[in-house]
Amino acid sequence: MEKDKVRKAVIPVAGFGTRLFPATKVVKKELFPIIDRDGRAKPVIVAIIEEAISAGIAEVGIVVQPDDKEIFADLLKNPPKKELFDKLSPQNKEYSRYLEDLGSKVTILLQEEQLGYGHAVFCAKDWVQDEPFLLMLGDHIYASDIEKSCVGQVLDVYKQVNQSVVGLSTMPAKIIHKAGCVTGFWQEINSILSVTQLYEKPTIEYAQQNLRVKGMSENDFLGIFGLYLLTPKIFDFLAEHIKQNLRERGEFQLTSCLEILRQEEGITGYIVKGNCFDTGLPDVYRQTMIDFRNF
Repeated sequence: MEKDKVRKAVIPVAGFGTRLFPATKVVKKELFPIIDRDGRAKPVIVAIIEEAISAGIAEVGIVVQPDDKEIFADLLKNPPKKELFDKLSPQNKEYSRYLEDLGSKVTILLQEEQLGYGHAVFCAKDWVQDEPFLLMLGDHIYASDIEKSCVGQVLDVYKQVNQSVVGLSTMPAKIIHKAGCVTGFWQEINSILSVTQLYEKPTIEYAQQNLRVKGMSENDFLGIFGLYLLTPKIFDFLAEHIKQNLRERGEFQLTSCLEILRQEEGITGYIVKGNCFDTGLPDVYRQTMIDFRNF
């Protein structure tokens, strides 16, 4: 296998979607529709998988609850019923065949118990094996500002630095308590950062005292964008937290294990040239429906 080649992406979709209740009582949030630039209505998860595959990822593992396996398999593995297929336009018939091809690149993985985002990532360990892998959120879609896609940008930085990469974006202080945050020192101003700390959902006071980055406004911080390129060493730290039952807010989290990974191997931060569209909250999902097609 080519050195530095990243073949696999992991997308955890095993959450409960409580912030979009009661809609998520009947439809998984990753299956909510968005309208793409071609005017096609598609489930969010399809747009995320397409982003990965178009950047050169060969295989995608989605981590689901056991009860949801059939739903995702029906979307990604099974053709429509003949009655529906016959009624589709020629363009949608072609897209249906394309969707089956896309699904052939997808492996459905199970999270038997919902014990947090870090635990969901750990459930992909045996499938990923001893390879670097792309980690994507199941409720974020991306649009690049440049010709290279957002995932493509992160993959390029990994090839350059040969260590784990965390995608970043500038966030105002007023929302930093909702996201992971990093600090560090610039390798390339406003582009590539040597990360010196990762911290999950800091208070403004903590961020102002500990997470400042040279050259940035006092009201701006570097938040996690929702794309990660991780070495398989992350699974060792997740395994140890699970074994020791080290939980945060009742769950096994990823960010604290990323901080240990940073201490062991180093992590590079990269300011992604593009936008991340959240579909996991009612108001931002509504805005994504408005903005994504026209970005």
